[in-house]
Amino acid sequence: MAEPPQPAVPGPAPARVRSGIPRNPGRRDLGMRATLLFPDREIVERFYVPLVYTACRTCYSELEPAEIFRRAVDGEVDVAKMQRLISGVIESGHGSTIEHIVFTFGISGVSRTLSHQLVRHRAGVAFDQQSQRYVAFKGPATMLPGTIADAEPGLRERYEEQVAGSLALYGDLLAAGIPGEDARFVFPNATRTNLVMTANLRALIHMAGLRLCTMAQWEIRRLFQLIRHEVFAVSPFLGSFLAPKCVPLGYCDEMGNRDGHCPIRPHRDAVLGAWAEKSRTANDAGRSLPVVDGG
Repeated sequence: MAEPPQPAVPGPAPARVRSGIPRNPGRRDLGMRATLLFPDREIVERFYVPLVYTACRTCYSELEPAEIFRRAVDGEVDVAKMQRLISGVIESGHGSTIEHIVFTFGISGVSRTLSHQLVRHRAGVAFDQQSQRYVAFKGPATMLPGTIADAEPGLRERYEEQVAGSLALYGDLLAAGIPGEDARFVFPNATRTNLVMTANLRALIHMAGLRLCTMAQWEIRRLFQLIRHEVFAVSPFLGSFLAPKCVPLGYCDEMGNRDGHCPIRPHRDAVLGAWAEKSRTANDAGRSLPVVDGG
């Protein structure tokens, strides 16, 4: 009598292919939020593109700005035509025309580690942040980095005990009559905070270019993913300009990516090396590469 077939023994799981690109922070629920407070979609659709278009056209038209704006708002200028002009101006680097429109965000649940980075942006940006001096926190919340959440359990436990101890001491200090402005000295950088941020579009594009880069710190990278989502919801056209800086540049200029571990765009060194090789080949053949006159 034949023996019944034995169940197949599963082999070892295939090794996970490691990537040089940091894990997308959007794959975790980090407990942070970015909400577009102003403008809403109706305002953006009716006024924002016409306003930027007016700024662009004023530079090259004999018409008064008020008349250009009226024609744009009243539908006398095709939206696609306005968008083409705006895209061309932005791509050419004439950013003053997009400083006329602003976006205001309510940002909550981010760590003080993030806020210290965020407020380094100055030109074209305004911030107001939750005060640790005037707010007496009854139960301060903190951020848990993914690397620590995934770490060896004992290490994660030590982190959580350290943070909990700091917050418990804060409460004890307040209860003992220590002013909040002094008790806050025990807060870790993991402590969450809230902000209101207003930025004109030029500043927002610049900030997104730096912070959406895969080499940006994971928390602020996630924040700008949320910000881009909010802008895209009210204007896919304007939101499309919020991208890692390598996208409009066409190459990566981050020193830390000289090994090309992030493949979104080739590194500048590789681009210049390829151009130099092409130039040498042309010279050897008795030809010269064309030079674009920027005058």
